[in-house]
Amino acid sequence: MPVAAPVRWTPARIAIADELWGDGNVLPGGEDEVLRLAVPLNLSAASSVLLLGAAAGGPARAVAGGLGAWVSGHEADPALAEVAAWRLPRAGKVVAKRATVVPWDPRAPVFRRRAFNHALALEALRGAPGRPVPVPELLLALAGALRPGGQFVMVDVVATARLNPEDPMVMSWAEVEGRTPNLLTEAALTAALAELGFDVRVTEDISARHMRLAVQGWKRLVRDLSVARPDRLRAAAVVAEAEAWMRRLRLMHVGQIRLVRWHAMGS
Repeated sequence: MPVAAPVRWTPARIAIADELWGDGNVLPGGEDEVLRLAVPLNLSAASSVLLLGAAAGGPARAVAGGLGAWVSGHEADPALAEVAAWRLPRAGKVVAKRATVVPWDPRAPVFRRRAFNHALALEALRGAPGRPVPVPELLLALAGALRPGGQFVMVDVVATARLNPEDPMVMSWAEVEGRTPNLLTEAALTAALAELGFDVRVTEDISARHMRLAVQGWKRLVRDLSVARPDRLRAAAVVAEAEAWMRRLRLMHVGQIRLVRWHAMGS
């Protein structure tokens, strides 16, 4: 019998992420950071947005509720997608009407063709060790989903130089994040976008901001835990999540990986 894939986002882990980054978010800065990334798209109530990396509903709620756009969210982790699908209809009339989240497989991307004004991808290139995301195919499907002249904002992790897959620090990070150590560089991803006809207007290293927001979130959580001591199970979930974030931040601190933002115009 095939071995079931490990559940990366347990209810306990989702609860910790909610405390760190705000309900439904899994990345530092929460909804404020999602809005900061989405504002350059000049969204309105007439805009439709393809959102990749919808987490547990926080990013979709931010874009629909904060900017009024129609959001078609896609989340690769089935546990997060299930929570998002439950939460969004209960997030108020505007969000319930304008935002949805469905599961998707980044290794077999299929989107409605020419259906969206703009797209926002939040670390959508995650795969799993031994099961990398086919980046050219994903970007091609995304380009085909945009209407002519649509804008695209993408945030993802890149390698500064080729990572050593035998480095224990690299391998432990890749395992805990569900990634392959064979990351592309910023230049390679920029070139891939250009080959598909995207006019890349901005590339920005946002690693320092990402790390600062992560530290701020953890400081808040530690302060709260000092007031209300957690039970054993919650404490174990906090420790596991802290270890996962330490692996990411350590590699960013030494410059082996970076978090980059792209803003591109479609053809």
